[in-house]
Amino acid sequence: MYWMMMEQWSPYIAGAGIGVLSWLTFLLSDKALGTSTSYARTAGMIERLLRGSRVFDREYFRKTPPHIDWQWMLVIGIVIGAFISAMASGQAKIVWVPEPWSTAIGSGVTVRIIVAFVGGTLLGLGARWAGGCTSGHGISGTMQLSVASWIAAIFFFAGGIAVATLLYMGVAG
Repeated sequence: MYWMMMEQWSPYIAGAGIGVLSWLTFLLSDKALGTSTSYARTAGMIERLLRGSRVFDREYFRKTPPHIDWQWMLVIGIVIGAFISAMASGQAKIVWVPEPWSTAIGSGVTVRIIVAFVGGTLLGLGARWAGGCTSGHGISGTMQLSVASWIAAIFFFAGGIAVATLLYMGVAG
């Protein structure tokens, strides 16, 4: 069980595990592996607390009812699993401003929180607009040979490379 306490796992083993999980997801639930719908459902659950059954006036929530489902539990499992992994590897610590950000942008916590909030909001809007998140398109969609998912995955990688390059240039420059 030493491998569970390693700081970094093999991307090949982790990728194979995600692939098997995706197969099981289709086999057991006939649904694609993804998480962005869970965030939309959570927004619907919050709206339902505030507005009651009027949440169902929205077409989206009539089609995708705001309730806890297996995908919602997957998000909780990801958070718990990440925590357990960080604890087991000895890497658990609270960092408000990571080193690459601090070097490239500055050590201001307020700016980091604002950018994280705006980035998360844009990510959520983009995931809904694209009809799925990186795991939905990048794993499940490409596995099904969906053209839209392949296009989305290509742009996920291109965007990630562009942002990493800008951050690295900021750190190195």
